[in-house]
Amino acid sequence: MVVDIDNPDDIVAARKAGHQLALDLGFSLTDVTMIATAISEVARNITSYAGHGLVRVAVEDREGRKALVVRAEDDGPGIADIERAMEDGYSTARGLGLGLPGARRLMDRLMVESALGHGTVVEMWKWVPAHA
Repeated sequence: MVVDIDNPDDIVAARKAGHQLALDLGFSLTDVTMIATAISEVARNITSYAGHGLVRVAVEDREGRKALVVRAEDDGPGIADIERAMEDGYSTARGLGLGLPGARRLMDRLMVESALGHGTVVEMWKWVPAHA
């Protein structure tokens, strides 16, 4: 499922899409909440920094296992220092600085690709439970 992110209401739509897929895949309620929260964080980054983008939620193979994969993409200004952006408390928008580091803690993997002037791609995933 792909959700266009153009305004704060779209953050809710992306969160709901991830929440529903996680439920359908048999994730625990705790994991469902963590996935939805991580989606909120990366979607909020799109509205805050890029203006618009998209969030894609799907089941894909990663490292030989099934995972719920969230891919957030935008054509915004990019991230000048990804390593710094992954530090707790760092924020260029005078926010709490919990977005990317918080999402990384909530998911099993998180990767960021970004180039100044060329946007950002954040891909994160959570392993699908074995019993699913």
